[in-house]
Amino acid sequence: MSKILVTGGAGFIGSNFSNMMAEKGYDVTAFDDLSFGVKENLNDKVKFVQGDVNKAEDLEKCGDDFDYILHLAASSSAPMFAKDMYWAYQNNVAGHIRVMEFAKKVGAKKLLFASTSSIYGNNKTPLTEDQEVTPPNHYSVTKFTQEGASRVFNKAEGLEIIAFRFMSIYGLHEDHKKNFANLVSQFIWGMAKDETPVLYGDGTQERDFTNVKDVCQGIEKAMETEKKYGFTVFNIGTHTAINLLDLVKLINKVMGKNIEPKLIENPVKEGYVKSQLADITKVTTELGYEPTVGLEEGIKEIVENLKK
Repeated sequence: MSKILVTGGAGFIGSNFSNMMAEKGYDVTAFDDLSFGVKENLNDKVKFVQGDVNKAEDLEKCGDDFDYILHLAASSSAPMFAKDMYWAYQNNVAGHIRVMEFAKKVGAKKLLFASTSSIYGNNKTPLTEDQEVTPPNHYSVTKFTQEGASRVFNKAEGLEIIAFRFMSIYGLHEDHKKNFANLVSQFIWGMAKDETPVLYGDGTQERDFTNVKDVCQGIEKAMETEKKYGFTVFNIGTHTAINLLDLVKLINKVMGKNIEPKLIENPVKEGYVKSQLADITKVTTELGYEPTVGLEEGIKEIVENLKK
């Protein structure tokens, strides 16, 4: 069975993907510096190596024989750049170069990595991969740079590389992210304690909330396809959007509550996204991806897990 290395493997998406593929019989190694991930997210079938993607010697501890590398280790949201901009750029851009070089060195068939839908900013929806983009914040600038570096690396070195522009991802194993977790999870956690969810502006901003299980199946399809793209980008979403006012109503419905949200002035000054809706024609046509987890179903799963 194929050998897979997942950087950021103890994190939210990384642990879900690592566990899923290990359960299917793949030889999976999760690599994480545990600055944000939690080792306990991983099941016993996943090998774990602690280390930093910015250090070649740490990556080499993982081994020298991988068929696929999924690169998720990164400073993964705009607020992280406010804390330490220099390090966040270093982590995302230089770290990505390290991983590409490592993938080439070990002879990986394919490198896959997390870009972001934040790259689109407030482009007209539905968002398509061929739109011109102007990244609106430092986080999305680094992800767009990763895409550009990957395109050039593919042409120069021949490594097959696939980037994913994930929409708004939620699901299990987000607990360790705390205030960096998706709004779906944050609202559920707070409303379970009868806390009032806080919405920016008038609450009509829309998000394409996508369950992490669908993200994982999209990654798996891209990993296993025999099609050759050189370098390409796929949106991963649901092609369905809901505004935050309606999201709170849906969570109230699932939880049997009636908590009204509090509206406040939007404090985000750097590239706040008003509308997010993925066009998933490309990933559906090319890879056969179809979202399988509806938002209400996904909310119920988190609520039931919280009760446990």
